[in-house]
Parts: sequence; structure tokens; C-alpha cells
Amino acid sequence: MFNKVSSKRSPLPPQKELELANIYLEQGRIVSEEGKHEIALVLCEEAEASLSQMKKGVKAAEAVQDVADLRHGIACAFVKLSKLLDELKRQERAKESYKKAQEWGYSEVQKLSISTLPSLETAVSIAIQPPLEASVFVAAQPSLKTTKTTQRSLKTTASTAVQPPLETSDSVATQPALRRSATIDIDVSVIGDFFVQDKNPPVIEYKLPEPDERLVNTHQLVYCLGLLKAPPSSEDLRQNSALSWVQATRNNEDEQERLNTLTTNLVRAFIRDELKGPTAIAEVACMAPFLNRDDFRCLLELFIGSIEKSTLLDIHSLEGLAKLVQGANEGYVEAADLVKILGVLNTRLQTTHAQTQSYIYQLMLAVSCVLDAMADCKVEGLDRVTLHECLSGYIDKLKGSADPHMVYLAAYAFQALECVPDNESPWQATKRRTGNVMQGVFSLVKAVKGLDIDSFLQGIQHIEDGLDGAVKVFQTLQDGYNNVTALVDSGQGLFEALRDALSFDSKRSWYSALRGLDRVLRDGQLSKFRTLVFEAPCRRSLAFQWGVCQRLGDLAANTAWDAESREDALEFLAEIYQNDAVWGHHEHIKQKILDILLHLQQQSENAIQAFDSATARKVLQRLGRIGDKAKQALYSDCLEQGPSKHPLKISQPPSAPLTLLDRVQNKPDVEEDLRKLRQQRLKERGDAVYIPPLAKANLKASDDVLFALTEKVEEFLASTDQKVLLLLGDSGSGKSTFNREIEHKLWLKYEKVKGRIPLYINLSAIDRPEQDMIAKQLRKFELSNSQIRELKAQRKFVLICDGYDESQEKHNLYTTNRLNQTGEWQVQMVVSCRSEYIGLDYRDLFQPSNDITEFQEAVIAPFSRAQVDDYLAKYVITKAPLWTTKQYVDVLDQIPSLQELIKNPFLLTLSLEVLPRLVDPGNNLTTTRITRVALYDEFVGLWLEQGKKRLGNKDLNPQARVDFDRLTDEGFTQNGISFLKDMASAIYKNQAGNPVVTYSRKQDHGKWKEAFFSRENESQLLLEASPLKRSGIQYRFIHKSLLEYFFARSVFEPQEGKENSVQAAAPARRGSVSSIFSFDDQLVPDKDDEPVTTQPFTADHPLSWRSFMAEPSILDFLSERAQQEPLFKDQLLAMIEQSKFNKAMRKAAANAITILVRAGVRFNGADLKGIQIPRADLSGGQFDSAQLEGADLRMANLRNTWLRQADFSKAQMAGVQFGEWPYLQESSEVLCCSYSPNGKTCVFGLANGTISVYDTMTWTKTHTLQEHTSSVRSVAYSPSGHQIASGSDDKTVRLWDTQTGEPGPVLSGHAKAVKSVAYSPSGHQIASGSYDETVRLWDTQTGAPVHVLSGHANSVKSVAYSPSGHQIASGSCDKTVRLWDTQTGAPVHVLSGHTDFVNSVAYSPSGHQIASGGDDETLRLWDTHTGEPGPVLSGHTDYVVSVAYSPSGHQIASGSYDKTVRLWDTQTGAPGHVLSGHTDYVNSVAYSPSGHQIASGSYDKTVRLWDTQSSPPGPVLSGHANAVESVAYSPSGHQIASGSCDETVRLWDTQTGAPGHVLSGHTNYVISVTYSPSGHQIASGGYDTTVRLWDTHTGEPGPVLSGHANAVESVVYSPSGHQIASGSCDKTVRLWDTQTGAPGHVLSGHTNYVISVAYSPSGHQIASGSYDKTVRLWDTQTGAPGPVLSGHTNYVDSVAYSPSGHQIASGSYDTTVRLWDTQTGAPGPVLSGHANAVKSVAYSPSGHQIASGSSDKTVRLWDAKSGRCLVVVKDFHGPINGIAWKATHDDIYLVTGCGDTFVRLWQIIEEKGIFQSLLKWSSAHNRLTVSGASMEDAQGLSRVNMRLLQQYGAVGDPKPAKTLQTAGNIMSTVVSAASKFEQLRNSKMTTSLFTVNSLIQQLDV
Repeated sequence: MFNKVSSKRSPLPPQKELELANIYLEQGRIVSEEGKHEIALVLCEEAEASLSQMKKGVKAAEAVQDVADLRHGIACAFVKLSKLLDELKRQERAKESYKKAQEWGYSEVQKLSISTLPSLETAVSIAIQPPLEASVFVAAQPSLKTTKTTQRSLKTTASTAVQPPLETSDSVATQPALRRSATIDIDVSVIGDFFVQDKNPPVIEYKLPEPDERLVNTHQLVYCLGLLKAPPSSEDLRQNSALSWVQATRNNEDEQERLNTLTTNLVRAFIRDELKGPTAIAEVACMAPFLNRDDFRCLLELFIGSIEKSTLLDIHSLEGLAKLVQGANEGYVEAADLVKILGVLNTRLQTTHAQTQSYIYQLMLAVSCVLDAMADCKVEGLDRVTLHECLSGYIDKLKGSADPHMVYLAAYAFQALECVPDNESPWQATKRRTGNVMQGVFSLVKAVKGLDIDSFLQGIQHIEDGLDGAVKVFQTLQDGYNNVTALVDSGQGLFEALRDALSFDSKRSWYSALRGLDRVLRDGQLSKFRTLVFEAPCRRSLAFQWGVCQRLGDLAANTAWDAESREDALEFLAEIYQNDAVWGHHEHIKQKILDILLHLQQQSENAIQAFDSATARKVLQRLGRIGDKAKQALYSDCLEQGPSKHPLKISQPPSAPLTLLDRVQNKPDVEEDLRKLRQQRLKERGDAVYIPPLAKANLKASDDVLFALTEKVEEFLASTDQKVLLLLGDSGSGKSTFNREIEHKLWLKYEKVKGRIPLYINLSAIDRPEQDMIAKQLRKFELSNSQIRELKAQRKFVLICDGYDESQEKHNLYTTNRLNQTGEWQVQMVVSCRSEYIGLDYRDLFQPSNDITEFQEAVIAPFSRAQVDDYLAKYVITKAPLWTTKQYVDVLDQIPSLQELIKNPFLLTLSLEVLPRLVDPGNNLTTTRITRVALYDEFVGLWLEQGKKRLGNKDLNPQARVDFDRLTDEGFTQNGISFLKDMASAIYKNQAGNPVVTYSRKQDHGKWKEAFFSRENESQLLLEASPLKRSGIQYRFIHKSLLEYFFARSVFEPQEGKENSVQAAAPARRGSVSSIFSFDDQLVPDKDDEPVTTQPFTADHPLSWRSFMAEPSILDFLSERAQQEPLFKDQLLAMIEQSKFNKAMRKAAANAITILVRAGVRFNGADLKGIQIPRADLSGGQFDSAQLEGADLRMANLRNTWLRQADFSKAQMAGVQFGEWPYLQESSEVLCCSYSPNGKTCVFGLANGTISVYDTMTWTKTHTLQEHTSSVRSVAYSPSGHQIASGSDDKTVRLWDTQTGEPGPVLSGHAKAVKSVAYSPSGHQIASGSYDETVRLWDTQTGAPVHVLSGHANSVKSVAYSPSGHQIASGSCDKTVRLWDTQTGAPVHVLSGHTDFVNSVAYSPSGHQIASGGDDETLRLWDTHTGEPGPVLSGHTDYVVSVAYSPSGHQIASGSYDKTVRLWDTQTGAPGHVLSGHTDYVNSVAYSPSGHQIASGSYDKTVRLWDTQSSPPGPVLSGHANAVESVAYSPSGHQIASGSCDETVRLWDTQTGAPGHVLSGHTNYVISVTYSPSGHQIASGGYDTTVRLWDTHTGEPGPVLSGHANAVESVVYSPSGHQIASGSCDKTVRLWDTQTGAPGHVLSGHTNYVISVAYSPSGHQIASGSYDKTVRLWDTQTGAPGPVLSGHTNYVDSVAYSPSGHQIASGSYDTTVRLWDTQTGAPGPVLSGHANAVKSVAYSPSGHQIASGSSDKTVRLWDAKSGRCLVVVKDFHGPINGIAWKATHDDIYLVTGCGDTFVRLWQIIEEKGIFQSLLKWSSAHNRLTVSGASMEDAQGLSRVNMRLLQQYGAVGDPKPAKTLQTAGNIMSTVVSAASKFEQLRNSKMTTSLFTVNSLIQQLDV
């Protein structure tokens, strides 16, 4: 038991003693209800002791009123004591106490028993703002609902005034009234008649505007928006005329939009306002409840930044931030925002400590506001050290303030902070206390939502109960009592007593009680306010009373409240001041009340709409007449000192100064100008022919997967997240046409005021579009700067940027123009660009941010035939040309060369324009060939002729007529062409090819532009007739390709080309249908031809100006000219030759050889010694056996170039690009790989248990890590790069030091093999997956296990961490991917979809996507947040065992058992490149950190390195799209036919390799082709079971021979040509009549597929080879079988007769060629040497040699007599399926058809019995081939390239690239040479050319 206080202390003053007794009684009641009766009895004794000591005090009282007050208080206290003792079963003592109450004057007075509550009305109130220091923040919470409420429905009203609402809506239901279980009895005689009725929340009404009427001020706007937001049942809408206005406005979308737009514009005006003064801050802050989320958050960040970054604290910004937070709508403010704000305020508190107290006070007000909000949001986990303790410590220091307002505010903030737990929650220590406190908090939150008094008060009670029971309560109270007593005894004042008595050590109920008061006060529930104040258990608390007084004072000061309520507030204050029996005698509370009244009196004197000054003065005077001497003295002191420095929250109607809203409404009119612009743009489009295009997802996507581009754009524009759409396409693909169509449609849909504005920008016409391009374009439309500012601030745009390539930009226009940033242009952007212009990492030029979801792209696909037909039909209707639709269709169908051209929309347009001039539709046009350049030639001629006709009919002035006649006499068209050629040349020379020319007569006087654009002489006439368009002072060609065409024509004009010839050549043919030229492949003419020499070219030649590698369209025009014009080809060759001795021709030579390679010119065997072609693009070129000794090839592009046996001795090869890396040969199978984070090393795990570490600069091995005892299945670098983790079949995970290679900890725990390891992004954790079906997490520092993740039902084969580190994905043999939480180990999602084992998983860099690969041969993409499946990527033909994302996230690489690596687009799933080269299973793939390289490890014991970037376009050649299965020579030898798995037969020119007809008709693979003996017919057989006949001259199909029941594998003509034999997989050979197609004999006997058939030279016998391993001979006349030739041990794939007919050769899958005697069937020699199946055999025309092609990718030539191998032809990239011979007078040629899709022609050369092969041509080429190439003393090759060439079979010892030391020597040489030049200049010497050249040679390193 506790000792009585009375025995331990001296008596207190009577009023204090009475207060203490009441405290004991109140706490006694509380513990009694809890059942702690013994403690309650102790408290009763203490109360009785205090009351017993009061007799002396009462007697000592001097004032009559004081005596009466004390007696009444003592009587009431004894009554409470009596009731409490009665409840404690102490009836005798209860009676005694009651008697004492009567002795002190108590009588049976009427009591107030509060059992029912008046009705409530919750409101959306803008009228009143609760005090900042005690605000209730509920906006960020869900709508609050009442749990116990009134008997009638609650209604919501919309009210407005100066301050924003704390909550925007509330909906509560009707509940029965409930009676509290315990009532608090208060003597009614001491309670005034105030706050007995609820009132509507205060409303300041404004005039409601008419539609489009200007608003007076922002508060009128707030009022309107509040009414619109209120529900229809709102009291405000029923009680005033607002209802009709609201109904009318809700039906007027434009007016609603106007009000909302004004709101947004007001925010933007504030953002732009540089001053941001207090008026502007108040104006924008009151808009908080009506802002959209983006605007709100923008303002929030602005205010936070202002407070955070300002040197001096801006009090107004602080207040604005507080109001903004208080007025936020649900979900607008996040917990992280509040934590950030609190951190900023905390920082300011620390730094503001030395400044004024008012600043600190304002900061504490804001801190309290934020903490209130955090408490309501249940924010938890504040950092204990940096925030919670720091702030708590600062608050604790404020107890020392001399300002009681500051002390109270500190106490309030401390209590609020107590409701925001730190990350080490203090109440976890005591479970019981935690339960009580949390129960109290949640009860309060629940009760505040509807303010049910019973629940609310019970919640407050629970908080009191949470203080460790009555013992802690008693101790706390005793401590507080003793503190106050000690302070008073020591002479300190009451403020000092207050300061030290307020609680700073634990949670108190008064804070929650004040929060509840704020809620009911805000909703106008005044009666409930009164009830809660009287019944709160903390009613006598100092802090609670202070808070109540402050709220009453603010209400009284708010002029929006009605006069009665304000008077009641004053009466409530008077009640607290004078009724000490109920409220106690706290002198500081009395002083607070007097201070409030003084402030109100002062407000009454100064305010515009003042509260009646008499009311405040009257109350103040009345209070001066009551109380004892002490109270009277306090009164006098307060009046003398005057009001404190902390004013009330005075709310009154605003004045109307110039505001933000005024600025917003004073905007320039833009709609009229937009209307005119709309009309102009719609008119300009005219009646253009338009067909909606199709598109594919990106450049790497399949051409077979297309979508409607219009729908794609509409989806893009409908999205709120997507910002940029990149539109790619070839030149002429219709990008600009489509862009204009988008603009047209958007203008048609444009809605005034609120519609997005379509803005078409021709980027090339804008100067520096990387800066403010929108404003520049709008100025072109003659909008003023004020209008532009208005549009920028108020409107959104759809930006259509056309011609990114034409602008020659390399900037990201989205980022450089700061689009969609705060205060900048708000847009969605469509930007178009030529596909060939952009680089390999093009997305960086267009992507708006790191979030790839904001970026979209599409590539316009070529027109389909259906689109061509639609366009044609519309063209004929719109343009009314000379031809009919049928005539066009007939011509287009007959000219094969047009089929590809007209897929391009611009070329289709040209074709339709010029075809009537080019061809006669009545003729047979099947052999006619029309090229692209021919279309341009004719189009230009037609345009100029029409221009001439227009000028001839025009009324010209006399001088113009003279000029026109002169031009006509000289040839108007030719003059026009010369004019345009010169113009194009000048554009490229003077403005780098920018297609837009801006000409000003004054500024450009005397400059190059004047010659073309002046209005004088002939130029004006030619300008009017030219295909140009003008916009103001800007000129451009109607299509950029015309500029490129004319520039190309300035490089070579066929008619002018003869001028450079010493000897006139044959008349040059123009680029038209007649100008098809098949030039010889040799670089020198035949001996019988007269030599054609050319004069030297100069450095002024257009090709010498610069490199045109980035101008593919120009190169295409020139390459077509080179194909058509032999003279141009000779000129280009001459430039290359000239470069050997003239360095000034280097650029021209590089351009020239690039053009020739693109034209398909082959340099096989060419003499190119010493040519200088730096930076030339030779990709895809053929340089077999070329002589390149001493050539300058620096920076040349040699990707996919055929360089077999070429001589590069002493060539300069620094910076040469081969597009490939060397492979790494290992001693064991490579199972896994990983790059270091910095990309400098790469590590590989091997099957022999070792780990290899390589330096990626040189790809040399730096470490071999050996500790594992079994295969290493997985390796991973730590994020720091300092550590490697490896998982092995030995069941362990090992850690290694990357610098030293030393082993670290061994992580043991798995029960089976470890298949995968991964580091967390932080590097603190490792995950490992195992065959034991678990994922284990480990600590990387200690190696200690953290979690074991169980759930998979089979082996775990792969694990990966998400980029955030919060999640792990694991793939398993149970066919699922599982996602896990890394902190708890809990499962998150199970991703099901794979139908077989999941082998690999990977997260995208953004963390939004997962890729998984499985044994079902697919990759699957998944959404990480929802677990929803995405695209399924199919293409692999075997297990997918490894997947990896590129660092950019745009690409996925996958490795498979099908021996390939495939690349995929992550957004669309579209397949990209297939990387082939491995000869066994691919086990692992990894991207380098740069994303430019992929490493893959394989069972073939190699690591291959791949370039992830696509190769640039090579020669423009046609070819097969799939394996070539068969080739045949025509009898004349002039033509070759090839059959392919692409279902076509193609014809080729033997001499040049030029493609001819494409024979289409088969519906499956074409396996065999053959010529008839006459050469007029071709037969082909295929998997579609048919034999088809074709006309070799026209390509027309003939009869189709049907009868076989399975694939036709072989067809052959009889020597007479009358019969065809075909072999089939139906096991038969069939004979057919070639004239009628009638079937003949069916030769049966084989027991398996018949793969090959051949006629004997006499035609009497047929040989057939079969999968039954035999060759059978047949009689052609009777069909009778002959000998069966047996000996092969595997399938027979090919048979051939010798020219004499005495011998048969057969090739077999047993890798041999066998020779047989045709008469006896006796076997002859067996030719062995191939390493794989022999697919084809053929005799040479002489019969002396046999050629055999094999799946080992070689061709072998054999001596037919001895069987000796004569030569092996290598460097094929697939099986050789077909071989054919041709002999000329001097040479022998061999044609091969290969599985790599190419047809190649070889010359077989014999010298002194030694055979060698020389490639003459290849139909195309797509791989680097350097076998046998000599690199002896080649200079500048990097070590990586040297290693690559060595692996690919190059020979010789090159010189490596210069080291740093060499570079230093070079710099010395440069300095020395410069010094010599300076000496020569100073001495004014006449320097010989030799001297200068020698210096240049020194510098030319």
C-alpha cells in the first residue's frame, strides 16, 4: 500500500487541494471499473485526506465568492467520493462522505445525465479550418463511417469560405441512439445555456456565375466547385438558390470543363509565379480539395522544395504546405510524402534554432499538422535515430521555453509523435500495455469516423489504462503534483509550473480527445462538442483545457460562423474561467482565456467584417468582476500586458486584390486563331490518295506479324502513360503521308477549349528543333508570344514530328525540349524517321525516360498487293489518268521487276504517273525490267514537261517570255534537270544535305542560294516548273528522295559521262527499261575490247566532299546507276585506282567502292594493291583472292565479307570492323557464364569442375579457380564485382575473391546438386537453387543460412533476384516459376504455363517482367506484380536452357539445345537475329554490361561472343530465303537454275550472277531442278508430290505432273528430252512424257525413299539411289529392273553417270562416294574423305573428275580414274545439296547449291596437276569468311581481331595496334613536324612538294 500523501507533505492552497482530490477521485473511478478495487480504495483515501485539509483554507478565503466556490466544490467532491465508495462495497464510509457533502452545503439538485445525443450532420466544409496545431487529417484515409450514431440519416452539405476542407465527403447511415454505460454527473447550476444545438458548418456565399462569366476571386471558384462536389441531398442545395445553378452546371459540360480548367491553370500560374507571395500561396492552397492528383502532387513537391531549399524560412510557404496537406483528397498524399515533409521540417528546426521564436513556433505548427496526418495514416517505422529521437529531443528542449504557447505546442507535437511509431516500437516491450494502448488508438480511430461518444470515450479510457495500471497513473500524477508543488514553493510562476508539468514521457488521452473535438467542430456538431468536453476523462487536464480554449477562440474569431455560435463560444470560455468546481483553478488557463478575449476585442476593432466588439468587451468586463484576489490580480496583469504575440486564426471574407485567378482569366484569345489554323490545315491536305498502312512492332520483328497502324496510334493517343511513338519506315514508305493523315483526323475531331491540339512539325524546317521547337512552329503559324504562353500553360498537344532524319538531328527531342515537365509543354509525341538513318542504339534518341512503357514504336510495312489494288482504285477515281484500272493491273502483273518496287507507296505513285509513258499495255511485257531510277527519270521528265506547258500558257512579261523561249529552244527539260542537279549539289555542299532551304533576298544576296531562288532571269521560270514546294521563304523538294536522286544524278549523268572519256564509248543508255546492263565481273576489259581510260578526278568531285555511308538512299541510286551504266562503273573503278597514288581521292574511293559493293560488283581476284578507302563499307562484299597489299582499310566495315585467300600484307587495318569476336576454346564443356558488373572480366563454369576467368579487353585467361569436385552449373558476380559465387553438382556454393582468385567460404546445406546461384542487388545475400527442390538464402559476409524456401515439387534449376531485391524468382522441373519475398521467405505467386521443365528465369532491368525458358522449347514472359502471363516466344526447336535480358531491357537472349542463340523483343515478343555457330548444345547466355555483346557457352567446349547489334545493309541482291537443295546448268551454260526450300525455283545469269526469273508455284520445298536438253524447259520436283514444268525464257508455268504419293526428291530429263524420270519418297520412279505430261512406266522395287535418279548418256538406262542403301538400274524402254548395286552402309542420296556412260558414282550417308560399272554392276573405287553424309555427286564434262558435296560443308574433287582427292573446297556454311559442272574453251566451272541459302559459282583452275578453286560469284553472302587470307605485316589490327582472324583460318603474322608507348612516340612526331612547319613559315622558304609530303607522311599515322 502507499503512504498517504497528507502525512508526507504540507497542505496546498485550497483550490489546488480541491483539484488534487478530484484527480484522485477521477482515477479511482477508472481503476474501479477495471476491477482494481484495492488501488481505488487507496485513491479514495488520498482524496478524503485532501478534502479534510481544506477547512483552514476555506476559512482563510477572503472573498465571499471564493468561499462559495470552494464550499460547492468540496460538496461535489464528497458526493463523488460517496458514490465511488458505494461502488466499492464500502457503504458505511459512503454514508459518512455523503453526510460531509451535506455539511458543505450539498442538496438534491437536478443532475445532467447524458444518455442521448442530438443528430449529426457531416459536411464537406470549406468554411472553417481547425487550428493548425490541433488539426485532424483524415483526407488520406478512406471515407469515415459512423458506427453508433443518431436516429436520423446524416446529411452532407457543401460549404465554403476561406479555408479548404479537411475531408471532402462522408457518408454515414442511420443507427439507433445508444446510452453510455456510465454517466458523468455535472451540476447543471454551474453550466450555461450554450452550444445546445448543432449548426450547419459556416458558409460564405458568393454570387453564382453564369456560363463563361468571369469569376470575382478564387474563393468564388472554391464555392462553386464545392457545390458541384456536394451530393444532391446537401442542405446547402435545398436551402438556397444553389440547387438550380448546380443542376444547370452539371448539365453543361463546357462550363464544368471551364471551372476545372481554371483550377488547373491557377496552379500552373502559381508555378510560373516567381514571387509566390502570401496572397498567391493562400489562394492556391485553398484549392487543394478540388485539384486533380497530378496538379496536387506538383504543388506538394513545389512547397516541399521551397521549404527545403530556401536559405531563410518562408513562413507563408510553411502555412501553405500545412493547408495543402490538410485539404488533400484521399490517396493524394502518401506515407512517404509525410515522412519526407517531416524530415524537411526537422532539418529546418535544427537549423532555425538560433533564429526567431516565431519561426520556431510556425515550424512546430507545421510539424504538428504533419504528425496529425501521419497518425491518421497509421504511418509507422520512422527512423528512430535520424528522425524520431532527433525530433523528440528537440521537442523536449522546448519545455524550457518561457512562452506557454510554445510549451503547449511542444506537448501537442510530442503526443502526436507518440502516435507515429519508430522502427523500434517502444510498446513491444510490454505486451499488456501494447494491447491496451493499441486498443485505445484503434477504438479512437473507429469512433472518430462517426464520433460515437460511447466508443470515443471508451477509447480515451483505454489509452489511460495503457499506462501500466493505476500504479503508473498514481506515480505519474504524484510526480506531476510534486513537480507543480515544488515549482510553486520555489517561487516560480504559473507558466513555469505549466511548462514542467505537461507530459513529455508517454501517450496521453487529451491528444486524442482534442482530435475528436476538431472533427465534430468542423462538421458543425456544436452540441456534441459540448458533450465531449464535459465527459472527457481528461477534462481537467491542463493541455486539454488549453486546446479547448484555443478552439473556442478560433471559432469566435471566424466570421463565417453565425453570431449566436460565436457568442456561445465566448460563453463557453467564460464558463471555464469562472466555474472552478468543474474545471479547476488553473491560472494559466484563465490567462489563456483572457488573452483570447483581448485578441477578439482587438480583432473587433480592426477587422473588415468585425465581430460585435461589445460582445467580447462585455464578457471580458464580466470576468473582471468575479473571483478572489488572486484571480482579480491575474485579470489586471493580463489587461495591462495586452494580448500575446500569438494571434487567433482569424477567418473572414477575403478581399479581392489582383490574384492568380485574375492572371489566369486575363489570357489572350487563342481559339479564333486555332480555328483558322484548323481550316488552313484541313484545306492543305486536299484530295490526297490515302491507304491505311500496316506496320510491324519494330525493326527486328517478323514481317509476317502485322497490325493496323492507325489503330496502334489511336491506342497510343488514348493512353495516359505512353509519351512517345516512334514511326520508322523506308524512304517513300508513307511516313509523312500517314503523319498528315493523323493530323487531319485529329483536327476533324478537335474540340474547342478542352481538345488536344494536333501540331504537325516538319523538323527539317525548324532551326535547332532541340530547343523550344513547339514555340518555333507556332510562330510560323503567326501566333503571338502571349498566345504561345497561353497555349503552353493551358493546353495539351499531339505533337507530330515528321522527318527526324531530314533534320539531321542526333538529339532526343523529347528530353531536350523538356516535354511534360512541370511548367513545360504537355504533349504526346509521334516522331517519324527513316529506318536506315538511325543507329544501332536508336531508342536512346527517342525514349522519354528509363520507363520503357512510355515508349512505343512501329515500322511501316511495304504495301501488300491488296493495298496496292486499293490505292490503284482510289488513284484512278481521284486523278483520272489516261489508263483504266484494268490496264494498270495488267501491266503491273506482267512486269516482275515492278512487283517489289510498288510495295513502296511513293514508288507506286511514281509508277502510276509514268507507266503510260514507258510501256504499251498491249505488248507482252514479261521480259521488261523497270528499275527505281528509271521511274525517277521518267517522273522528273514528265513533271518538267508539265511545268513547261503551264509556263507556256501563262501570261509572262516580255523579258520572262524571252527567257522562256531561250530555255525551250535549248531543251527545257534538260535545262530543268541541270538546274535541279546543281541545286541538289549545292544543298549537299553548303548545308550538308538539309532538305529545307531558307532564302532571304537581302541576307542571301551574292550567296549560293541566289542562283536558284532569286526572282530574276531564268531561275524563276525553272523554279516554278520544278518539283519543289514553298512555304513562305522556305523551299524543299516535294519528297526528300528527289533531292537524293538529283544529287546522285549530279555525281553521274549518263549523257555527260562521255566528257570524262578520252575515247568515246558506245552511246550511254538512260536509266529506263532499255538500260539493263550486264557487265563483266573482271575489273579489266577482255583483250579483244578496246581499253577505256578515264581522266583523273579531282578533289572537287561530289564523292570527294564527304563520306556518304550515312546516306543509304543516295548510295542506292548510285548503285543502280552502276548496275545499268558501264561507264559509271568504270569511273568508280578509276577513282579507286586513282586513290593508290592520290590521298586526296580517299573519300571518293571509299564512296566508290561502297557503291560498287552495293551494286553487286565482285572483286574476286582483283588487283587492289595500295588502294586508300578508309571508312568504306564493304559489308557483304566478295573479295575472294583479292590483292589488297598495302591498302588503307582503316575503320572499314568488313562485316560478313568474303575475304577467302585475299592478301592483306602490310595493309593498314586499324579500327576495322568485322562485326564478330573470337570464340574461346575450353578444355571441357562450358555450362555457365557471367560478366562482371564493370564488364572488364567474364567468368565461365566448366563440366570438369573448374572456373575460367577472362579479361574482356584481350580475352585472355587470368584465373582458373579449382576447388569444386564436380561440374560447375552456375556462376555469378557480386554487385560490387569483388566476389564470385559458384554452384556445383558437388552440392556446394563457393565464394571466390575476384582479384586474387582465392577461395572464400563454402556454403553447405543443399542435399543435392546446386544448379543456380544469384546475388541480391545489395550484395548482402545469395540465393541458390538445387535438385533438392529448395531455394536457400545465404549471408554473403558470414556464409550463414538465412531462409530455406520450400514449395517446389521437383528440382529447382534457376533462381534470380528482382532489381529491387525484394523478390526472388525460381524455375523448377515441376513446370512452374515461383516468386518469393526475400525478407520473409513467403511465397508471392506461382506462375504456371510451361508444359515441361523450367530451366531458366530472369528479371527485366525494370523489374516489371520475368522471362522463363523451358523444355517445352518456349520462352514465356510474366508480369511480376500480378503474375499474369504475357507473350509466349516460340522459335527454338529444342530445350530452352538459358535466358537473359539486355541491360536496356529491350531485348532477351535465349540459349537452346538446338545449338543457337536467339534474340527477342521484350515488348512484343517478336523474334530477332538467330546466332548460329555452336556445334553442340548451348547451355548459357549472358549480356555484357554495355549490352553490345553476348557470351554463350556450349557443350562444344567453346564460348562464343556475339554482336547484339544488327549489321548494316549490304549489297542489294535477291536470293533464296531458305536452303538451296538443287542446282543445274542450262545446256548453253548461260543460265543456272536453283531449287530451294523457300518453295521457289530461281534463275541466274552464269556470267554475272544477276538474278533472273523467280518460278513460283510449288506449295512446299523444291528439292530438284533440271534443264531439258534443248534448254527451253525446266522441270522441278518438290515436297508437294508434283513435278512442274516451266518455260525458261518467260518463266511461265507449264504442265503439272501428278501421280506420286509422297515428296518428289529427284527429276531428270532423258538425253532425247522426250521423257522425264522422277524419284519419290513413295519408293517409286515414275516416267513421264515431256510433251503431253502423260505418265509412263512406274518403276517399283526400292524398299525405301528414292532420293536420286539419273539417265545414262544413251538414254537406255536409269539409275536410282534410295534410302534402302542400294542403287538400282532400270531399262527405260520396258521399265524392267537391272542390277542392284549394293555396298553402301547407309542411305544413298545421289547418283550420276559418267559422260561415257561406263561408270556410275553414288554418294551416301556413309560418307563415301562409290563408283560402279554400269554394265556389270561391279563396284569400283570407294572415295573416302568426307566427314559427313555425301549429298550430291556430279561428273565433270570430260568425265575425268567427280565433284561431291557433303553435309561436312565441303566440296571434294576426285580423280574419276584413281579416286584420288584433287582439292577440297571449304568455307560453306551448310550442307552442299546440289552440284553442277560447266566447261568452256578455257575454263571449268562448278556451281554449288548450299543449305546456307546461297548459290555459288567456282572456277576450277589446274596448273601443273595442282587444282585450286576461285570463287567467281555468290548469290549473296552473310558471313565473314577469311580462310587462307594473308595478314602478313598487316598494321593496326587489335589483338581481339587478330585472334578472330586466326580462328577463321587467316594466315600470316600481322602487326598489332599501337600501344600507349607508340602513341607517345607519335605525339612526339606530331610536335616535331609542327615545329618544322613553323620553321618553314618563319623562314619563308620555298618548300618542295617532297618536303611537305614527307611531313604529312610523318603525321599520317
